[in-house]
Amino acid sequence: MTNAVDVRTAAAEFDRTAVADAESAAEDERKQVLGRFPLEEWAHLPLERYALGQGEAPRSGPTYCRLMEFGTPHLGSIKGGSAAKHIMYHHNSGEWRLAAPLRGMDPQDAWAELRGQFVRAFDAVGAGDFDALDDLEVLRYGPALVTKTLATYFPEHFLPIYSGEHLRRFAALLSGDTDQGDASAWRSNRRLLELVRVQPEFTGWTRHEVMRFLYEHFDPRPRQRTIWKIAPGERGRLWEECRDGGFICVGWDELGDLGQYQSDTELKQALDAHWQRSSGGSLTLARRLLAFRDLEAGDRVVANRGTDEILATGRVDGSYRYDPGRPEFHHVVPVVWDLSHARKLPKAQHGWRSTFAKVDPSLFAKFTAHDADSGSVSVPGTVQAQVGAGEPVAPPEDVQAVLDALERKGQVILHGPPGTGKTRLALGAALALDGRADVLGADADARQRARAQTEMLHGDRIHMVTFHPSYGYEDFVEGFKPDLSATGPGLTLALTDGLFHGLCSRAAAHPDQTFLLVIDEINRGDLPRIFGELITLLELDKRNLPVALPVSKRSFSVPPNVRVIGTMNTADRSISHLDAAVRRRFAFLHVGPDPDAVSGTVGPLDLAAFFESLNNRISHHLDADHQIGHAYLLREGEPIATEEDLAAAFHHEVIPLLEDYCLGRADLLHRILGGLVDAETGRPLLMPPQDLAGALATEFTSGATGPDA
Repeated sequence: MTNAVDVRTAAAEFDRTAVADAESAAEDERKQVLGRFPLEEWAHLPLERYALGQGEAPRSGPTYCRLMEFGTPHLGSIKGGSAAKHIMYHHNSGEWRLAAPLRGMDPQDAWAELRGQFVRAFDAVGAGDFDALDDLEVLRYGPALVTKTLATYFPEHFLPIYSGEHLRRFAALLSGDTDQGDASAWRSNRRLLELVRVQPEFTGWTRHEVMRFLYEHFDPRPRQRTIWKIAPGERGRLWEECRDGGFICVGWDELGDLGQYQSDTELKQALDAHWQRSSGGSLTLARRLLAFRDLEAGDRVVANRGTDEILATGRVDGSYRYDPGRPEFHHVVPVVWDLSHARKLPKAQHGWRSTFAKVDPSLFAKFTAHDADSGSVSVPGTVQAQVGAGEPVAPPEDVQAVLDALERKGQVILHGPPGTGKTRLALGAALALDGRADVLGADADARQRARAQTEMLHGDRIHMVTFHPSYGYEDFVEGFKPDLSATGPGLTLALTDGLFHGLCSRAAAHPDQTFLLVIDEINRGDLPRIFGELITLLELDKRNLPVALPVSKRSFSVPPNVRVIGTMNTADRSISHLDAAVRRRFAFLHVGPDPDAVSGTVGPLDLAAFFESLNNRISHHLDADHQIGHAYLLREGEPIATEEDLAAAFHHEVIPLLEDYCLGRADLLHRILGGLVDAETGRPLLMPPQDLAGALATEFTSGATGPDA
């Protein structure tokens, strides 16, 4: 965040008059809610007028939940995520989905309890007893909806901001207090309102002016969201409709409203049921559909035709809606399109065969960059100037997640199966801390990144070490080691500072800089022995706490500006085997196999679908820790594209790894690889590269493909 001086400066420059139209629209929406659902009628409000998922008839108007989520955007957004935010709703399966305190109850009885708690909340706020809200247990399962409801009926007591995380961050911005506990959204809202009221720069401001100002200048949402390529039907056949209507739409209509699905697993099960998918691709597709559902206003998208044509780029202008009134492609997201970026690409994008694909931000910048001299739009490979030169580059989403964990905990362990890029991610976070986020884009020059890494690791602030069974306390902290400079007879021992001791000493001398230690293969070392008493000092609230080192008796402490990143392969040793004291002091980020990283095709084989299907089998017959990482199917950072590369990766890397996992059990290897293993000998079949892609497609991806781009 920023400091109070920045808030005052930004507030002085903020154009409050620009909010007038939106504020007027918000008041009209509030009157609509009060007109359809008067406060005095809540005690007798029927369930069919409250809940989502009942196929509301136009004559009765939208239900309360639909109106609050989809019909009142100017009152503040509660969109995104599933319908679980509404505490109870009617699922597409025909059952009622209820929050935990209501489960097992008849829907009408559950509604009577929920409605009663809403009424008690209204009475409490009307009486000024805001503490009583926290006693209403059922309402805690729909904090955003409840807070928006209270702000709508009692606007003088609440701000039009409903995300608990956003409220806490804005409160920290104004107060400087980052430790606010796990307060309810309505309590955080009240606290933020109190802070606003005592800030002189907000004197005379309306609630909506405050809300717009905070989001415009101090938006707590991720600085760099995923950019998606989304095909408007097969070969772009729905493009004209999407262009003229200002939206993007996708199929899979049989799933119904995507808002009813709470998890990727639940949506995967629905996909499998409707399309009888027994192979890979369903989980990846489920995750992509949920990402489509959760697109936010301001997110960027690319519409394509095939693998080598951009139809337009767009900016999301609203939230997902399910529109069964359309003849097909019922899943819709509003978009403002920019047609000036339409062009044929000089090179096909291998991952663009499917409906969805991630677009690297730096590649997107090339799509959307205009040549400074001619004003024409440049294409990949012909950009003449850096876009936004001189401006700080936001790190990629996965790198930012590591940085956030480091800020929160002080140290983090990246864990996952082999080949998922844990070390690369750790070094990416190190580069970002070193101010070199500019070399982290997917299309950044590999030599430039390697050069930046070398320069970084040769400096004083960031070091890397690999743990192994013989690595000890004397290597890490301090110990007596042979003094190679001694000239006298016999062996001379000298007290020597270990790697971490030296790093901490330099960090203490430069408190305004961040120092980082990257520990590769951290689980291969004896962590309690290596860290010794320092394991306690890693906790952020114990930084600068001095202890006497047992060998030298010197006073030592870990400065607050030291960070630690470790990596570990879960195939070697799971998290559960780590020392409990170590686990408590590290944040753990899972780095799993990423099908999006291998989006592409080799002949008839969809690499991402094969990759997911193979890992599904490994998880089923072994466990998730023994899955293979996407790096096995990459060459120089790109998905393998030739039959020869596929054969080399499969026969020389994947199969030896699986044989090692199966420990000589031919039956287990056969269950994973199916027809690619000789049933009699248990030996993997060896076939020419030109035949392997088809064999893998038949075994792993038959029937698993989705709509084409």
